[in-house]
Amino acid sequence: MIAQLTITERHIGLVLAGLVTLMGAALGIAGRNDVLAYQGLLIVVFGALVMIALLRNLDAPEPYESRLAEYYDDPIRFGIVLTMLWAIFGMFVGVWVAALLAWPELTFDAAWASFGRLRPAHTTGVIFGFGGNALIATSLHVVQRTSRARLPDQVSPWFVLLGYNLFCLLAVSGYFAGITQSKEYAEPEWYADLWLVVVWVAYFALYIRTLARRKEPHIYVANWYFMAFILVVAILHIVNNLAVPVGIGNAKAYSAFSGVQDAMTQWWYGHNAVAFFLTAGFLGMMYYYLPKRAERPIYSYRLSIISFWGITFLYMWAGSHHLHYTALPHWVQTLGMTFSVVLLVPSWASAANALLTLNGAWHKVRDDATLRFMMVAAVFYGLSTFEGSFLAIRAVNSLSHYTDWTVGHVHAGALGWVAMITFGALYTLTPAMWKRARMYSNTLVEVHFWCAVIGTLIYVFAMWNSGIIQGLMWRTYNESGMLTYSFIESLVAMHPYYIARTVGGFFFLIGAVVGTYNIFMTIRHEPLPLRQRTDAFGGDRPLVPGE
Repeated sequence: MIAQLTITERHIGLVLAGLVTLMGAALGIAGRNDVLAYQGLLIVVFGALVMIALLRNLDAPEPYESRLAEYYDDPIRFGIVLTMLWAIFGMFVGVWVAALLAWPELTFDAAWASFGRLRPAHTTGVIFGFGGNALIATSLHVVQRTSRARLPDQVSPWFVLLGYNLFCLLAVSGYFAGITQSKEYAEPEWYADLWLVVVWVAYFALYIRTLARRKEPHIYVANWYFMAFILVVAILHIVNNLAVPVGIGNAKAYSAFSGVQDAMTQWWYGHNAVAFFLTAGFLGMMYYYLPKRAERPIYSYRLSIISFWGITFLYMWAGSHHLHYTALPHWVQTLGMTFSVVLLVPSWASAANALLTLNGAWHKVRDDATLRFMMVAAVFYGLSTFEGSFLAIRAVNSLSHYTDWTVGHVHAGALGWVAMITFGALYTLTPAMWKRARMYSNTLVEVHFWCAVIGTLIYVFAMWNSGIIQGLMWRTYNESGMLTYSFIESLVAMHPYYIARTVGGFFFLIGAVVGTYNIFMTIRHEPLPLRQRTDAFGGDRPLVPGE
């Protein structure tokens, strides 16, 4: 991959890696009396490894000019591999966390293995490691194909991909060391947050520059969703993480907000992170790969645009439904509830658009497990968005909030929607990226599909049952007006469901391991002869030299 960079680009990469290494060294020296020193050391090691890789190939010959007539896919290939590695890590920790709730002694008396540190490592591993790398890889693939334009340069894609993974490493290693700002889905401290801002701005600029070079008159709908994902996540991240560090040599910072304003900002971020990271980006993925795999045009282009603007406008105001029955003003809670209910309309428009696209192609769904991944994802997208609107209603929320019902709802979306559409996209993308006729084993794709479906159903049904029973036990009163059940009695009643959750998560993890093996074997397989590639990757039209 480095050989595809020009000598000038390798020098630029070397300078950037050197600056990152120096930044890590400065952070380590400043934080020598703090856990921050370990984070600085990690940055130094990361930067040094990139420098070594570049130095080993610094004097390699210049790449052929003919490369400019092709799309630039090296970062996408690397992103696919990183996606699967993060999937294994994040899902393994997830199964461990689930098992901890059934068997608390699995911490082995180690502080780093406590629930409070493993849980954010799991969420960061799957959301940002697995999901984020998948979004970066697929967005760079989609924007080139739909714009018929090569990425504008060969350095910034690597800066975005490697810089983003450095952020993920800082976050996860920080949790194990006890570094956290204790904000849901935004646990990394100030130095990691600042680094992500730099990387994300570079990502947005890369995407816009590619679109500006497009040879197509219009911007395909998938790019609308990807752009919303990149732009709004930047806004959310910056506002929610406004904080004042204790000192330049201290990992700790204090939020710029306080009290209920801090809570409102956090859940404005939290809900919109679900909206624009876990929904808009993956809708972009769906709108490209599902029609591509089904070999049918999207059912309604107009409906997809209407859905885009509906989701973009309505989601922004729905976050306050996370704070029902709190100190937040009542009208703000009602506003969030109302927008959440109306949000069902554009959400179901996208789910229906996906399923209607499959009309006339259901025989392919029957025979092709990759397309079945996408079909199941669309179904779970419809189910989880309906459930989200339902749970936002104040009366329902009084039963569901703080119970495992919420956990079941989140995982119906995470496993059934996000992970399923990602695996479907990767199984479509991997053979194309490595010039293979198909995946190494279609049987293993089937195995992965059924492991994922069985795991998701066990997990979600266990949590739905557990949550509803929890909520009912907590609100049951005896004739004297006293609570009938103590908290510990509700906890004991949950034990079988927590075991079932672990089993469901284990099935899903096994599926991911099978999928990773299948992808790696596909990469190792013999490539297609050159003359057969045009038919196999029908959407990849050649570029005009110089694009």
